[in-house]
Amino acid sequence: MTSDPESSPSIKRTELSRLPVTGLDHLEIITQLVEFPPGATSLRHFHNGEETFYVLEGGFVQEIGRPPRERIPGEHGIIRRGTHHSGYTVVGDRTIKVLSVYVADKDKPLQVPVG
Repeated sequence: MTSDPESSPSIKRTELSRLPVTGLDHLEIITQLVEFPPGATSLRHFHNGEETFYVLEGGFVQEIGRPPRERIPGEHGIIRRGTHHSGYTVVGDRTIKVLSVYVADKDKPLQVPVG
């Protein structure tokens, strides 16, 4: 597992759309394709909004002190506002691709790192 996130491969985020929520000027809907290459570390973080995700292409990830686990194509879920998540490194030779849709606060950072 990569011990230095600063030297690990970069996670690629491609913003596909960003639109206001009808009638709620403080919120927007953001759609992203997120690609996690082998060796990339997704640091623990939370969002200023809700996230729903769908795994398009899977692979294995490992959290510190835990055995590797597979993110399988078709895996999906909702991550509630403010929930701390991720904190893993991609292991193996497959890039994981995830479609994420956020309903988030318009004037706040989408992703906030946590210790």
